[in-house]
Amino acid sequence: MTADPLLLTGPLAEANDRLLRTVSGLTAADVAAPSLLPGWTRAHVLTHLARNADGFVNLLTSARTGEEIPMYASAQARADAIDAGADRGPADLLDDVRRSGQRFDAAVAAMPVDAWGATVQTRRGPWPAAMLVWGRLREVEVHHVDLAAGYRPADWPEAFAQRLLHEVVTGLAGNPAAPAMVLRFDGAASELVVGDPEGAPTVTGPAPELAAWLTGRGAGELLTVEPDGPLPNPPEWI
Repeated sequence: MTADPLLLTGPLAEANDRLLRTVSGLTAADVAAPSLLPGWTRAHVLTHLARNADGFVNLLTSARTGEEIPMYASAQARADAIDAGADRGPADLLDDVRRSGQRFDAAVAAMPVDAWGATVQTRRGPWPAAMLVWGRLREVEVHHVDLAAGYRPADWPEAFAQRLLHEVVTGLAGNPAAPAMVLRFDGAASELVVGDPEGAPTVTGPAPELAAWLTGRGAGELLTVEPDGPLPNPPEWI
């Protein structure tokens, strides 16, 4: 999948459409039910997605204007906004997710070409502004799965799953808690290595299944391990 933020707007629009179709079918009981994220209902996840879009708008505005604008006012303000929004019904949640996504799209459209080269301060440290569209796409796709409303990692577009997989593996490379392993996907034609491959198990399967397993969104039922044995135990993905 391309790293060009403008070329990612198409996949993001498609991901948003899929998300909105799912949300439009949820009832009041559905949004109050647990999500896959511990302690969060589906309404918490949807509110987080909306506030995340607004947080990215802040970062895009910062990149465009040169003004230092944080993604969120504070960690507590972020948590409070999610909790406050989680008491709403499905119509309000759907409207919030839709309108916040539109605000993000407008902020992307307002970016001059040279502003994509700016560095912005995310919750996890500095990021190139050019990564923000990918960051939003990742939030939408992963948290759509977290809704536990019928959308699964197998529904991720292959290009998205492969980029997510590469990103997660890159993060594992500097993590001393990550077990050594070789990951094979794309019909076993592609290979990624974590740690020392000498004697490490080889885990093979579809890229979406591998990415879901490494991000805690799947148990890896479709993955195979050679030599025969249990799947390695990767650290929690954050």
